[in-house]
Amino acid sequence: MTRGIKHFIDRRYDGIIQACSGTLAVLVYVAAAAAPVCLLLYWGFDSSALDKRLLMRLLYGAQAVFLASILCNMLFRFRAWWRESLFVKRMADGIMLLTLIPLLWPFRSWPAWEAAATYSRVFLFCALGMYSLAELSYGIMQLLGRRTNPSLLLSASFLIFIIIGSFVLMLPRCTTGSIRYIDALFMASSAVSMTGLCTVDVATTFTPLGWTVLAVLMQIGALGVLTFTSFFALFFSGRASIYNQLLMRDFIYSKSIGSLMSVILYILVFTLCVEAIGAAAIYLTLPEGFGGDTSHRVFFAVFHSISAFCNAGFTTLPDGMADKTLLGGNQAIYPVMSALILAGGIGFPNLVNFKDVAAEYGRRLRSFTTGQRRPMLTHVYDLNTKLVLMWSAIFFAAGTAAFYVLEYNHSMLGLSPGKRIIQSIFCATTVRTAGFSTFGPESWLGSTLLIAMFMMWVGCASQSMGGGIKINAFAAVMLNLRSIVWGQKGVTAFGRTVALSSVRRANAVVCLSVFCILLYSLALLLMQPELPAKALMFEAFSAFTTIGMSFGVTPELSDIAKATVCTAMFLGRVGVISVLCGISGNRPDRSAMLPTEDVIIN
Repeated sequence: MTRGIKHFIDRRYDGIIQACSGTLAVLVYVAAAAAPVCLLLYWGFDSSALDKRLLMRLLYGAQAVFLASILCNMLFRFRAWWRESLFVKRMADGIMLLTLIPLLWPFRSWPAWEAAATYSRVFLFCALGMYSLAELSYGIMQLLGRRTNPSLLLSASFLIFIIIGSFVLMLPRCTTGSIRYIDALFMASSAVSMTGLCTVDVATTFTPLGWTVLAVLMQIGALGVLTFTSFFALFFSGRASIYNQLLMRDFIYSKSIGSLMSVILYILVFTLCVEAIGAAAIYLTLPEGFGGDTSHRVFFAVFHSISAFCNAGFTTLPDGMADKTLLGGNQAIYPVMSALILAGGIGFPNLVNFKDVAAEYGRRLRSFTTGQRRPMLTHVYDLNTKLVLMWSAIFFAAGTAAFYVLEYNHSMLGLSPGKRIIQSIFCATTVRTAGFSTFGPESWLGSTLLIAMFMMWVGCASQSMGGGIKINAFAAVMLNLRSIVWGQKGVTAFGRTVALSSVRRANAVVCLSVFCILLYSLALLLMQPELPAKALMFEAFSAFTTIGMSFGVTPELSDIAKATVCTAMFLGRVGVISVLCGISGNRPDRSAMLPTEDVIIN
């Protein structure tokens, strides 16, 4: 009898606890979404423009919800919380619990540095931001587990961050004056899509906080929203469904689910390390007295390192990379930025392959030194890596030679032979994806402009920071052309047969890109008949290929034309074929049930 009563009470309390936990879980997600918004409003507006007391109340409310959830898990679900949470998640919970100290112990009898850290609003804001990031990331991972269409999810994630970025850029502290929403939307679209087209002057319109927002948007657009959210979700909780892991494996080209976390961490660490090294190199190349004091020089170096590696093309200089101080100096900054652009255009799959190659050669070295025979991989480099490296070298060498020969006595007239070589390398590198310009396209010869547009159209490697149809697609089309000319049934390269699906997808990408460029060119010509046709067609071409070069007509576009260019940059970043596949979904394949008949081609 006593045992039955105890069982009844336990079941009753378990139901109450589960109901409270479910309610808190919903409130946690709401608070996690509201807290970053409140933090942005708090830091983005002046005290005279917004009542910060209301924002602080909302932040304290989010703090209360987070603390209630943590205490509920620790008191009633301690074993499950300890078993399911990683050390990092438990540390985040502990940091959040430290925000209780000012409430439980208001007398600041701690050491000065400890009191300043624990009792400050900065500590509270950092704790709220970190906890919100962890919860939102895990929530997105749970959403992915509902079999969401990957193509639509990828497109929607970029669109959401474009909209969020547009509102953040309109905050008073982000701009030196007022900015229209269409311009903020255009700049956010350009940053997330890593295009670099600007309707306003970045140097004079935005404050250092606005430049920081642009840098964050560039970083998110370059690495991808799914990479960030997956990293934080796995980092804080370590939990992800099999479907989530398969989705992320395909997205970052990991060969196994077990190495998913290590691959994501490798990509993020590689990105941060390259950007840090690039920032240090840019800082060392700056002329004496350039950019003001040390803090401004450091910020300049970091911003341009991110912009170059992400192939975005944004700059905080009024004259861009054509700044007279940089051009008139030793021009050491241009090779550094060229190297960053090339590193960003390699692509995630190839970066992963480089890691595997290094590991394989490390195993071979250990086998040689220890005398133990181990099985060796025959093909260390993937087919994608070989194609990307080969065609990148071809485009780099041919582009450098073309710029040097054609523009030697034209746009580069007056420079020394050494500086002409540097500028040829920089131009050949940046026209493929980044969009930086020292000598703008309006100053090039017609032949140079045509070659540059072809390189812009091809772009960089697949799943890289760059735009264009991608080198992989171009290589597949060229290999298919070779197989047709030689009368071969299959498409081969480097001892491998290229999958028919890859060739078909490459042909589709090429056809869609040509169609979209023509469509956007026609749209801009109809919307802005008073502007030069050449400039408008180049604008559409640059926007869709996400290069960012312009004849200078971008600020003169109408609002509807700016919105049209925004869609071109968005589709150029996410890929038209991905959007179409996401909208249409999978249809039943009836090709095996239907008779075959040839279509007359020539």
